[in-house]
Parts: sequence; structure tokens; C-alpha cells
Amino acid sequence: MKRSSNHYEDMTFSEFILFMKTYSQQLEENINIYLNLDSPILESDRIATEMLLQSFLQFFTESRIEHKEEDGTAQMHTWLMSQLAILSMKSLNLFQLVFEKSLITLVFQIKHHRSRSIVMYTLSIFTYLVSDYINCNNSEEGKSNDKKSILENKPLDNLNKLLIGTSGVQNLAFILKKCEEWFQYKRCVFYAYVPWSNEFYGAVGTELQKVQSMRGQLGDRYTVFSAQKPIFLKDPTNYIKDDHIQLFGLSSIIFIPIVHEEQLFGWLTFDQMGQEFDCTSKELALLEQVGIRLGLFFSRRGEGLVKDNDVHLTEREHSILMLLSEGYDNKRIAKLLFLSEHTVRDYVSSLMKKLNAKNRTQVVASAFRKGLLQ
Repeated sequence: MKRSSNHYEDMTFSEFILFMKTYSQQLEENINIYLNLDSPILESDRIATEMLLQSFLQFFTESRIEHKEEDGTAQMHTWLMSQLAILSMKSLNLFQLVFEKSLITLVFQIKHHRSRSIVMYTLSIFTYLVSDYINCNNSEEGKSNDKKSILENKPLDNLNKLLIGTSGVQNLAFILKKCEEWFQYKRCVFYAYVPWSNEFYGAVGTELQKVQSMRGQLGDRYTVFSAQKPIFLKDPTNYIKDDHIQLFGLSSIIFIPIVHEEQLFGWLTFDQMGQEFDCTSKELALLEQVGIRLGLFFSRRGEGLVKDNDVHLTEREHSILMLLSEGYDNKRIAKLLFLSEHTVRDYVSSLMKKLNAKNRTQVVASAFRKGLLQ
């Protein structure tokens, strides 16, 4: 974002982050007031606007003040990409209106000595966001020009052939390994989406135990998991929790949503296991096609699912197996199913015996291979 060269003192992106962190509570109070005051807003528009405002506040309050030379455009672009599923020009305008009213009210309430700088910097942020959103829509319209060259890409052709000849998610681990090989990434992970709880969990990928330890609520410091468009993060700091970054030794990372006919199945991530890398728009468009093909694959996965008839699970065992695959511990499973923890432990032991597994992680992996989990 270019700063104005007017009489007032210019504000940096880091200074704006600090302001947002300091006065986030008062700003949130003002936002709630203006959302309720604007009664002509339809309820659907109000909900979308409120979601955008919450995500925007969270972005700033959880950002680190480290990149003092940066102007914030890369961070703002990433945030915008993560919100495309709920963004429209109407919701963007309502979001801007409520935020600017709330912020202007705040700077006058606290009589901040840099009120003008703060307001002007806020205007520059929204000028950038509106422009970037328009550019995103225009680039979507222009994608057809490159589509032929993308579809003729050899790795994508290899993936097409593999998916056509594959049925059942028991082969998903092999598919991800081939994606790593063909698209030249060291790690590819699949995170599944649970619509009824609005959560995600790590399902399949390199270092399976680490992968399956990952779960979270959409919007809970995992903005990228709300995205229904591909996102490349040169630096995942501020977008992914620190423990996730440290667990996987993440540097740069790519998120690709897996969607078919507006049904979200989850996300693929690609990274180089700690090495920073760049990703061009053409490369991102290619990986988007991977997500589209896997979306189609998931939509038909039940048709040819091969189940192991030698393994017979009771309804209760299957329920517990499903919850294990989503990362729930014994205490949470017991609470959800109205059982004692001791009883849940017995069921888990039974599953380990039936699936010839030594631990919970092997139970889930074996169940996927045998087609007991989809």
C-alpha cells in the first residue's frame, strides 16, 4: 500500500498493526454497535459482514510486528484470498463502511495524536483491497486463455490417468506420494473438512502421526483453512499457529481447496519440508487443477469402495473409529457418546485387535486402507 506524501506523518504497516493490537477491544465494541445500528442490512449480508470483520480484526491482533520494511500488500492479499468464499462487492463495501465508521469513532474517542495518519492509512488499505478484489475477478475471467496449456501439462495428465484407474480412499496416500513426485514437492498433506462441526483434521500425508495430530476450528487462527481458492504463503507466520509451523518445520507452503459442485472436502498442502520457495501464478493455477480433479475423485469415491469383509465392526466401534480418525481423544469421545473413558479404552483396544494395529494412529491408517473409513 502506497502511503500518501501529505502534511501528516506517514504510518507504516507495523505501526498500524500495533495500533490495532492496542485498541482491538474498543474497536470491536464500536463494530458491534454499528452492525446493530445499520438496520436496513439484510440478515445474510450482516452475517457475511460480521465474519469479514472478525477475520480482519483477528488478522491484525494476532500478527507479529516484525516486518518493519514491508508495506503490508502481500499480507493483505493473502487475507483477501482467504475470504473469497464469502466476499462479494456488496459485502466488501458493507465491511469497509462498518470498519471505517468504527475506527474513525475510536480515534476521536481516544483523541489519538495520530488520528489523521491512522484514518488515511485505513483508507489506503481499503483502496488496495477493493482494487485487489477487482483484479482477482478479472484474472478469473482471463484464466481460460491459459487453460489449454495447463490441461496439456504432463504431471496433470499423469494424475488424470491415476485417478481414473483408482477407486476408494485407501489409495489416497499413494496418490499424494505421486503428486509429490510429479509436481516436485517434498511433502503433500490432505486435511479433511468436517462440515457438521466446521472443523478440519489431518488425514493423510508424510509423517502420518504428526499429520493426524492436527485439527482445528475454521477461523481459529487458521484463516487459510477457510479459503476456497488456492493460496501461496511465502511465510506462513501470522496465518498458521506457531505449533503447526514448528511441528512440520514449515517455511513456504501452498494450500489447495478440494471442492466439487460447491461441496468442500478438504485441502491439500504442498511444501518443501522447511525450504523457502516461490510459486508463480501459473504454477498455482496448475495445482488448482489438482484440487479440482481430487474433488471429482472424492465425489465418486463411494462408488468403487473396496471393503475388507474379514473385518466386522459394530455400530459403536465404527462410531469410535470415525471419531479417532478426526483426532478426538478418549475423554472427548466418551463425552460425545455418553460413555465412560474406561469403556472407550476397551473399544479402542478391540479396534486395535481387529485391525492388527499397535496404536491409535495405526488403527486409523489400517481403516483407511481397508476402506472402513471414507
